[in-house]
Amino acid sequence: MPTVTDNELKELKDLITAGFSRIDSEIGDIKSEITDLKINQARRSEQLSGQIQALDAKLTGQINSVDERLTGKINLVDEKITGLGKRLDFQEFLNRVFLSGVGVVALMVFAKLLGLLPKV
Repeated sequence: MPTVTDNELKELKDLITAGFSRIDSEIGDIKSEITDLKINQARRSEQLSGQIQALDAKLTGQINSVDERLTGKINLVDEKITGLGKRLDFQEFLNRVFLSGVGVVALMVFAKLLGLLPKV
């Protein structure tokens, strides 16, 4: 069995220490990269949030504008329909008056033919 000298143990210790130092350095680099990624992600998240809010405000404004225009047009159509309804009501009234007049004249002619009315 070979014997290990103090010098070899010291070299092994130095190698292990150097390896751990390198690993610690790489872990530090990875941590800083993760921190940078988190910062970038937060910035992008804020940027996207701002863009989403701007787009939402723009769409809300457009929807309100379309809603106002449609409400105005609906009111205009409603007024026209109401006006047409009033005209039809008036037309029905005139038709009834006319038909009543024709009916009265027809009754008078019938009564005249039957001799129920005095001769003038």
